[in-house]
Order: sequence, then structure tokens, then C-alpha cells
Amino acid sequence: MVQQPAPRHKVFISYHHEDQAYKDRLVRAMDNDFVDKSVEDGDIDDTNIATDTIRQKIRDEFIADATVTLVLIGPCTWQRKHVDWEIGSSLRDTEKNPRCGLLGLWLPNHPDFGKKNFHPNLIPPRLADNLNGDNSFAKIYDWKRLNPNGRNNIRNWIHLAFLRRNKQPNPNNGRCQFKHNRSGNCQSGWKD
Repeated sequence: MVQQPAPRHKVFISYHHEDQAYKDRLVRAMDNDFVDKSVEDGDIDDTNIATDTIRQKIRDEFIADATVTLVLIGPCTWQRKHVDWEIGSSLRDTEKNPRCGLLGLWLPNHPDFGKKNFHPNLIPPRLADNLNGDNSFAKIYDWKRLNPNGRNNIRNWIHLAFLRRNKQPNPNNGRCQFKHNRSGNCQSGWKD
């Protein structure tokens, strides 16, 4: 019996723009394996626009059409308000914006990359809230070299996130949204 490849999904990639090179590399390597629904620099002119309007534009014009949100986890991703907003919008299940599946990819520049155990305070808090063992809503995987096997792994991880999006447990989206980027040393992480 031949295993069928995972279907092609619409993926919203959430990341800190310092990690743009990794995002670009992922999209190039995964060429026809998913549809990139991410926000690019210049997609939203945020000059004189209220924060709530920016959030709504991201949710309604980019995330609403996605089925999975993939968070690229670099050393400072946990600090970024837009990453927090994007994850929060992805977890909502509304008539206009159905819930997305959620997964993270450790980037090679992250201090926990390649380690068996990780520090939950070095990842976006809303993502950390959804990692509860074997039956968690979200999963995190290591960035792999994007050779054919790595591409297949990522495509399968995306599909598994898609399948988890409407299963129990429901995602934890109870945190207050970031109002500002968090400051401090990227290596020390967030504290409640």
C-alpha cells in the first residue's frame, strides 16, 4: 500500500521579522507543498491606523483563509506583539474566521534548538499555553534541513495540526493580548 502525501494546506506563518531569512527559505523550499498566507512587509500600511484595525486586517485578510498557523520560533519570537495577536486570532473559532491548527518550528538560532527539553518561557506564551503533553492542541518540532525528507516531515506536521484544530482539547486562548512588544533579554524569557 502506497502512502498518500498529506494534502496541500493554506498556511499562515507567524514569525519575528529578524527571522525573515528562515521564513523565506522555508517558503522557497516548500514551494508547492503549501499556500503561504503570511503578512509581508508593506502588506499593511500601518501609518495612522489604530492597533485594533491592524489586528482586524491581519485576522480578516490573511488568517481567515488559512487552515494552519505555523510559528517560526527564533530567540526573540516570544517578545513580539504581532506573533501573540496572530496566534490568538488563529485560535478563535468564529463564523467568519474558523480556527486554524497550530504548530511551531524551532529555528536553528534558538537556544533550545535540538534539545530534548525546552524552556517554555522562551516561546510565545500563547503557544506555550497549548502544549500539554501527548494530547496537546499544538506541537513544536525542530527545523530540519529542507531536503526531501525534511519537506515531507513539515508537510505531515502541518497536516497533523490541521487535523487537531477541531478535536479536543480546545485551545487555550485565555491570555490578555500583548499591548506592546515585550522588552528584555531574549534569553531570559517571559514571566507572568
